[in-house]
Amino acid sequence: MKSSKLADYVKMSESDLQNEIKELKKELFKARFQHAMNGLDNPKKLTQIRRNIARANTMQHTISINASK
Repeated sequence: MKSSKLADYVKMSESDLQNEIKELKKELFKARFQHAMNGLDNPKKLTQIRRNIARANTMQHTISINASK
């Protein structure tokens, strides 16, 4: 899993960010389950997914703050 850049999330609309967050949460769930059952080839993948979720949440929050101004 490649780490997403914040610049990628800046270009997205709020609905796109919501969809991205949903997909990342599903991916995190699957990765956690796989890690518990067999172990992952790259355990850092869990950290990368969590950080990508945080990046997307940050951009979504920033957009909502800017929209309320």
